Amino acid sequence: MSKEVYDVIVMGAGPAGCSVATLTAQYGHKVLLLEREIFPRFKIGESLMPGTYWALKKLGMLEKMKTSHFPQKYSIQFYTKQGNQTSPFYFFSNDPHESSQTWQVLRSEFDQMLAENAAEKGADVRFGVNVSDVVFVGERAVGVVCRQNGQAEEHFFGRVIVDATGQNALISRKLKISRQEPKLKKAAIYSHFEGALRDPGIDEGATLVLHTDNEEGWFWYIPLPKNKVSIGVVGSMEYLLQNRAGEPQQIFEEEVARCKPLQWRIEPSRQLFPMKVTKDFSYRATRIAGDGWVLVGDAFGFLDPIYSSGVLLALTSGEMAAEAIHEGLGKADLSATQLGKFGDEFAAGMEAIRKLVYAFYTKEFSFAKFLQEFPDCRKNIIHILIGNVFRENVSELFGPLAMRCELPEYRKLQQVVPT
Repeated sequence: MSKEVYDVIVMGAGPAGCSVATLTAQYGHKVLLLEREIFPRFKIGESLMPGTYWALKKLGMLEKMKTSHFPQKYSIQFYTKQGNQTSPFYFFSNDPHESSQTWQVLRSEFDQMLAENAAEKGADVRFGVNVSDVVFVGERAVGVVCRQNGQAEEHFFGRVIVDATGQNALISRKLKISRQEPKLKKAAIYSHFEGALRDPGIDEGATLVLHTDNEEGWFWYIPLPKNKVSIGVVGSMEYLLQNRAGEPQQIFEEEVARCKPLQWRIEPSRQLFPMKVTKDFSYRATRIAGDGWVLVGDAFGFLDPIYSSGVLLALTSGEMAAEAIHEGLGKADLSATQLGKFGDEFAAGMEAIRKLVYAFYTKEFSFAKFLQEFPDCRKNIIHILIGNVFRENVSELFGPLAMRCELPEYRKLQQVVPT
């Protein structure tokens, strides 16, 4: 049993975990970052929102991104169920600043870059360490139980425990505070393809969103380095998996047959690995922090693949949590109130994206028709597609939007009463 006490123990070295570990280490705190897998490893979620620029800058990652081989992304493009191409949402139409351009990343490389950056900034990064439990004394988290490469069980103790374990969501599952999104019970079937066609010029790195002709599903199409494209189909679990015969490969091909603008793009390509399946991925915890613990990234919640908000929310929650942790360590206040002080601001930004997700899944709703009726709303829609939900007030969009589709009620975080 280790007698060493860390200021911060972070479980999980994805974007959220690396973000909070890097920033707290830069502040001079003693940080242990534990990751159960050995990097590099495959991970889905390759498209970045431009809003990640500001977190990447704070992490010292911008120059590394600019010199990388990741395709540059300037826009998102939607295709209707009839196969018609809509006008691209170019991010720079809101702001010509360089932050309006972002990247499409291979997560195996991107996440490793983030982990190496955390180590460079002073975090103690360890791979192949599986955290099996978080130790609580009363209501306060004080440490973790883990094993490294099948060795003897170890205990590490920390003043703050950060859960960045992604959809494993170790703390929220332990405390039973995770709640599914009942109207977003979706599934995804996906793979990478080599040699799939791309648009020319500035649109070469664009994210494409392509509806199937029955509007029961949609495809993402994300250009990656090395002539690869990430392609996946998303639909309700009931439609895509529960009421279908056949293996994932067959289901994927059946959906391709319902999406003409996708067919010619992938016709010359070669599939690189068997289809993978992810399902029931929309959820959120009712709390974001407690005494001695914080949730960041997917350990707190995940919305949906549409709009590619996952990495933005991961990096931003890590950044906000790092500030709350640093302040709390400085004044010896590691209460739920202090560590979760960023929760309302973060949840409000997440809710803005959530509302646009609901609009997308409303069958009778059309963004093109909506913008014909409410052209002034285009700017705020682009702000959300950029990820500017923490820097801009986009609330004026939701009145008109609610007139054309049913939006979800705002879900407040539970307030923790100090004991």
